[in-house]
Amino acid sequence: MSFASRLTRTPRPFEPDRAREAEALLPDLAPELKALLAGTAGCSPYLGGLIGKERAWLEQALSGSPEDALAVILSDAAALSDAEVGPGLRRGKRRVALLAALADLGGVWPLERVTGALTDYADLATDRALKAAVARQIARKKLPGATEDDIATAGGVVALAMGKMGAHELNYSSDIDLIVLFDGDRYGDADYHEARSALVRATRDMAQTLSEITAEGYVFRTDLRLRPDASVTPVCLSMDAAETYYESVGRTWERAAYVKARPCAGDIAAGDAFLGRLTPFVWRKHLDFAAIQDAHDMRLRIRAHKGLHGPITLEGHNMKLGRGGIREIEFFTQTRQIIAGGRDPSLRVRGTVEGLARLTDKGWVPEDARDTLTDCYRFHREVEHRVQMIADAQTHNLPGDAEGFDRLAAFMDRDTADLRAELHDRLSTVHDLTEGFFAPQAAGDAPDMGEGAQEIVDRWRSYPALRSARAQEIFERLKPDLLSGLSKADRPREALEQFDGFLRGLPAGVQVFALFEANPQLIDLIVDIAATAPGLAHYLGRNAQVFDAVIGGAFFAAWPGVDALTDGLAAALAAEDDYERKLDAARRWQKEWRFRIGVHHLRGVIDADEAGRQYADLAEAVLRALQGPVTAEFARKHGAAPGRGAALVGMGSLGARQLSVTSDLDVIVIYDPLDQDASDGPRPLTAPTYFARLTQAFVTALTAPTAEGTLYEVDMRLRPSGRQGPVATSLEGFRRYQQTEAWTWEHMALTRARVLLGNATLRSEIETFRTDLLEEKHPPAKVLEDVAEMRRRLAEAHPAEGPFATKRGHGRMQDIDLLAQASALLSGSPARTTPDQLAAGPGIGWLTPGEVEVLTRAHGLFWRVQAASRLLTGAQLKVEELGEGAQGFLLRQAGAESIDALAAELADCADAADRIIGDALGRLPTGSAEPAP
Repeated sequence: MSFASRLTRTPRPFEPDRAREAEALLPDLAPELKALLAGTAGCSPYLGGLIGKERAWLEQALSGSPEDALAVILSDAAALSDAEVGPGLRRGKRRVALLAALADLGGVWPLERVTGALTDYADLATDRALKAAVARQIARKKLPGATEDDIATAGGVVALAMGKMGAHELNYSSDIDLIVLFDGDRYGDADYHEARSALVRATRDMAQTLSEITAEGYVFRTDLRLRPDASVTPVCLSMDAAETYYESVGRTWERAAYVKARPCAGDIAAGDAFLGRLTPFVWRKHLDFAAIQDAHDMRLRIRAHKGLHGPITLEGHNMKLGRGGIREIEFFTQTRQIIAGGRDPSLRVRGTVEGLARLTDKGWVPEDARDTLTDCYRFHREVEHRVQMIADAQTHNLPGDAEGFDRLAAFMDRDTADLRAELHDRLSTVHDLTEGFFAPQAAGDAPDMGEGAQEIVDRWRSYPALRSARAQEIFERLKPDLLSGLSKADRPREALEQFDGFLRGLPAGVQVFALFEANPQLIDLIVDIAATAPGLAHYLGRNAQVFDAVIGGAFFAAWPGVDALTDGLAAALAAEDDYERKLDAARRWQKEWRFRIGVHHLRGVIDADEAGRQYADLAEAVLRALQGPVTAEFARKHGAAPGRGAALVGMGSLGARQLSVTSDLDVIVIYDPLDQDASDGPRPLTAPTYFARLTQAFVTALTAPTAEGTLYEVDMRLRPSGRQGPVATSLEGFRRYQQTEAWTWEHMALTRARVLLGNATLRSEIETFRTDLLEEKHPPAKVLEDVAEMRRRLAEAHPAEGPFATKRGHGRMQDIDLLAQASALLSGSPARTTPDQLAAGPGIGWLTPGEVEVLTRAHGLFWRVQAASRLLTGAQLKVEELGEGAQGFLLRQAGAESIDALAAELADCADAADRIIGDALGRLPTGSAEPAP
């Protein structure tokens, strides 16, 4: 049957002008189809835009059945070449979205067919993006032993669809939740790590293809955070590792998540086998009534975090998470499945409606409850779809004002008052039915966004960003979505205050607000940041231009590395012909990349270790790219640098490639004038003066505040003689000082030194000198005595500040770093990172492998907590001042269940490390005859 012959309903146009525009686009359509398009465009600006963009395709699609049109879309997507995958999938998504919307709005398809069509396309898109990404790794010979034949199974990688995608129930503007795993048995021990790295890159490539926003739109927002221990694991991990995790520490919510899990892309057979092995974890052999309390606790946490306690008020009510919402029905169903599914495999189904039906068949749910919940579930989902179709926004909130309800009613061809009454009745019915099962004595009403919230909103019009009439007009359209998003935050009042800080810091609003309106996903991002990371929100208020990077096409691309970053910044600097403008351009460029790293860290795309490396890569790229303009500007006045010029050496965390978002840069400058005493420019300078002033000019280029802010703070205290020494040291003087005058701590600092830029031969000589110096025999007793004294002084000067101190204090990062540097010095190891330096200890009979493992694990925990705290607040961690969202991020990063548990774990790690460090400093490496200090 044709599309037109199956129409059973039509929206009423809420905006007649938009309706007439849509009708005029396809004048030859049948009257009933024109009425459908008019009603659709008249209620949804988003769908009206799709109708205009896809009118040529749409006219043909509506001439037959929607099933045939969908089949063609899927067939075209499946046939895309790897080179066409990105734009081709976006085009297909637009068409699926438009077809599913029209079939839904016209009553042509029931809910299950609408969600099924969206899910079918999500499956296919994920599969194509994943296989194209793996194919690129194979073509580059990055996947050991793989050939083109392995593309069909994505090299052993499978994407598990979770949540609504797994249940074949995607909502209209849903993101997709994926867990990506690979079959480690396909790769031998020698190839395992190389294969894993390639498959992690492929997974990130896949996510970027799906999530990237271009002029053609996007495919699906992709979330990879449901994987095991997401704060510390890569985006693609082995099935063995996942199984070990679930067997040892898997939690009830993860069991519930796997009720809907389904292999959707890649190696489907391997995915099915994995889920089969996971059956004992998800489905317990005995009736599991403890799951009821776990589910109830989850419900209460969601309500508390999202501010959803209290009576049902339709304005802004969350149809998914609010009282009587979709999640209540899902929890009701899944909990009963978990309770009984271990003994009855027939209950192990993914769909919510099918699960209710099976539970009724087996006597777990009364027939009237099944009918009521099924009917309400379908109604709730249709309402959810309508509010999402209006602007393709990932929202579940009912309108916040009368006009919004009038639009929604028109979209559903309903009377507003009747629709409101039905919404209230259905929400109340679901709440009463499910609440009696979970919590007969439910908690009382929850507060709103807090006292004074309206005062905050009222003062927004006085901010610089909202002084123009145009800015006010756009912002008024955005405000309902912003406020509804903020109200869902873990602590709505705190999120509101952080957003207020962002808004207050904006110097102008029209461009930013227009950007938000054209890209609704940016609203989700700013709400997420405001609710979680106040430091990042504050940063955004003063650097809103970094949002451009989000829609620039590469925000979710794989990390490009130092060389590509350097080339990119160098090109941006070359486009400016003025030195000051070059410095401004460098600051703008760095802000965008720094923001990207922070967002990726915040959203679980990268972990703390990867974030630390990326921040270090970014700093190195800035130093490299700025070298040219700074030296050219200086040479214009004073001539070219004498001899081989200067080399810049990164020290400390920069040398070890482990920076946080707020880290300054520890550097030293070493120059070699050869036999040139002075420069030969218009105003020549002697070599020492030349390089001292050049170093000062370079530091100024990094630290001086311009209209675009600063780049980095720079610390040069690790140079020979510290603050008393010249800012630039000759190679000869550096060698002499290190060999005859340097203290033990200065040699320890060299264990982290990394030459970042300068003449190639000069760089090589400095590194050779460093490794030779470290290989020289250092008296163990003297080293250990000096380290013990350093520990004592540091502890006296900077004691640990509270239970969440990570850097300073006995047994914490600084303490472990000292021992690691001593290990490198005693062993002559050239390693720069703390784990690698510690690993050199057993080789000289000083540390045991067990001690290294404890110290490395402790250092990793301290680093993850520190990196998270710097991102969240930009300052020392004060847990009591963090909102729930920020605390949740911190706990995910640390892998802890609660703040108290994290405090206890930090204390345990510090105590264990302190004992090991104290013991190690009291013994010499094996074979030494010197007495211990």
